[in-house]
Amino acid sequence: MLASTTPVTAPVSEQAAAPTPPHWVEESQCQSCHNAAFADWQGSHHQLAMQPATEQTVLGDFSVQQFDSDAESSELLHEEDGAYVIRTPDANGQSADFKVAYTFGLEPLQQYLLEMPGGRLQAHGMAWDTQQQAWFHLYQGQAVDHHSQLHWTGALQNANFMCVECHATDFQRNYDAATDSFASRWQAPGVGCQSCHGPASNHLIWAKSQSTSDPVTPGRSTGFSASPSVAPAAEVEVCARCHSRRSPLDDGYQHDNALMDDFLPSILSADLYEVDGKIKEEVFEYGSFKQSKMHSAGVVCSDCHNPHSGELRAPGNGVCTQCHNGNAQPTRSDIQGSGLQAKKYDSPTHHHHPNGSAGAQCINCHMPGKLYMTNDLRHDHSFTSPNPAQALELGHTDACLGCHQPAEPAELVARYLAQYPDAKPRDGGYANDLAAVRGGKPGAAAALNRQLAREDQPAIRVATLVSELPRYPSLAALQQLARALQHADPSVRVAAINSLPALASETQLRDLLEPLASDPVRAVRLAVAWQLAQLSAQTKSGLTTWPTLQAEYELVQNNLLERADAHFNLAMLYQLSGREDRVEAALREALQRDSAFFPAVIMQAQWQEQYFRLPQVGLGILHKALKANPGEASLQHALGMALVRQGNLTDALPAFTQAHQLAPDNPDYAYVLAIALHDSGEPEQARELLRQQLAADPANRQLRLALVSYLGSQDSQEASMLMEQLREQNPDDPAVAGR
Repeated sequence: MLASTTPVTAPVSEQAAAPTPPHWVEESQCQSCHNAAFADWQGSHHQLAMQPATEQTVLGDFSVQQFDSDAESSELLHEEDGAYVIRTPDANGQSADFKVAYTFGLEPLQQYLLEMPGGRLQAHGMAWDTQQQAWFHLYQGQAVDHHSQLHWTGALQNANFMCVECHATDFQRNYDAATDSFASRWQAPGVGCQSCHGPASNHLIWAKSQSTSDPVTPGRSTGFSASPSVAPAAEVEVCARCHSRRSPLDDGYQHDNALMDDFLPSILSADLYEVDGKIKEEVFEYGSFKQSKMHSAGVVCSDCHNPHSGELRAPGNGVCTQCHNGNAQPTRSDIQGSGLQAKKYDSPTHHHHPNGSAGAQCINCHMPGKLYMTNDLRHDHSFTSPNPAQALELGHTDACLGCHQPAEPAELVARYLAQYPDAKPRDGGYANDLAAVRGGKPGAAAALNRQLAREDQPAIRVATLVSELPRYPSLAALQQLARALQHADPSVRVAAINSLPALASETQLRDLLEPLASDPVRAVRLAVAWQLAQLSAQTKSGLTTWPTLQAEYELVQNNLLERADAHFNLAMLYQLSGREDRVEAALREALQRDSAFFPAVIMQAQWQEQYFRLPQVGLGILHKALKANPGEASLQHALGMALVRQGNLTDALPAFTQAHQLAPDNPDYAYVLAIALHDSGEPEQARELLRQQLAADPANRQLRLALVSYLGSQDSQEASMLMEQLREQNPDDPAVAGR
């Protein structure tokens, strides 16, 4: 069972003590000096983010007795000793009783963490809607039973790794790989003062030494190693530790670290964000805010939100009119206000809606929201302006189109342009150009270069654009990547490192990455380590930094051993570094953590085939996995590849076909199926498949060149047209340059 640490009281003295390594203290000590902040924090979502399950904290109605989802049924019990119990199917589908240990969240929903053996806390998929006063299932309609990866007993619902870090103060997972168990600890449940400000022991020493007539001056050390109260510029990164879509690089975080020393935040990838940068999947606030004009101007989270209560600084539109008002004066002097206009924004003359209506609220037009976890409305923080014409053209959502349904889109666009005749995209063409890049439109490479040449481009957008460069290979693209490796923002450097192998030779890759081996940011060094690991031993020879990089990469994976992907990463590293005797054990460990982690299943089968020379054993692994997971496209594709390596193209073709049917949007599966069809004596089927895929993904260079190759002399006119389209996309492409 998890337990909190024993509260530690910092020693204090009449004289200021020499700085010592800071440690955590009982947070009630903050109240005596910071009473207002402490009062704001009391009862906040942060304070109550995680609580022991008691009659006072459990909001759900456990008298309901029975709860049925589309796949499973659970029984709710409130026992005589006050404990809350959910009788529900376990990982084997057998009904068992599990104690509710903690509540998770406050509103609009509350989840419940169930105790499991090995110190595990698992988040049950059943939640309480605090507004509707009703139970609901987070995955209703997805047939989540004990076979599913989304089942509450699985790795994806393990709160020790996935959740508690952002719901408790000073959380440490403390995972023991040898026993596959957690001894997780925290200073306190809920997000407290030290979650953001850091361990406060030295601050207490400093406070004791101060005279009441000695005011704190900005920038002066107050005993914290790092704190937004000392360095406002760091505040957004402090909040991003939890309010971002990111991957951990360690067990917890250090307060004096940069964000990307402890986490790897996502960029604005097409699966997570819309083409104009608005939120699509559950990405929280950091990514959208980083690309906003607000962030560029120096606005930080606490300008709009009280950091202790979490509430807005002012009701309604008042939080926006702090800066956007008739005086055009920002609320803080160090916010860059040159872009502000002196206008009355909170008026029908601006928003063209009746006062008090939904359309008169700034957030509904400039921060449209999406529902996550079924009923949790979260607002976009990129602060875009509505543009229904662009939305219709590019296929992204829009506040006007979303609100005014079922109005005819063309009529709505006309009304919008009549009200805002000077309206135009305020992103410098970013959305249009990115849509051209991802859609393979004429001029796509030029659009990409145009956006990368901008000096006002937010770093997270630069990183996103850099990740698109491999679609359009050229010497100019390689030079763009070389420049991006020197970018001041580490997210751009990581994106460039990850894109480089597609455009650079092994020698170029080594020479360009070697200077980044000593980068000050850990996420950058880890990206370098992985790319260098894949180089041949001869190319790596002479790299004096490689042993240190490899050791750091390996250390990070060993700090994440509760996850199947960490063991898988180690298995690949062992293979690449000549430690073949450790590969199989690492893959077994990965599948012990998550039997449905399919990359490890596939590598395990390949390892039996290629290292142990046991191809039938490898096929057996894949067939067994497919029997349990018949709808998994990656397993079908891997089976086909294994059969091809054994010279059995006849049996491989149905597997490739099935993989494509299960994942029709995967271009790699379509490409391989086309090759198999062609080599099986079905060239026209291969060509037709490539035509269909290319129509859906015109930017896919591999599909285009394969179709040109298979056309041969059959249709030189079609081949010429395809190559001309490639030239229009990217005139510097090596395949068309000079032709």
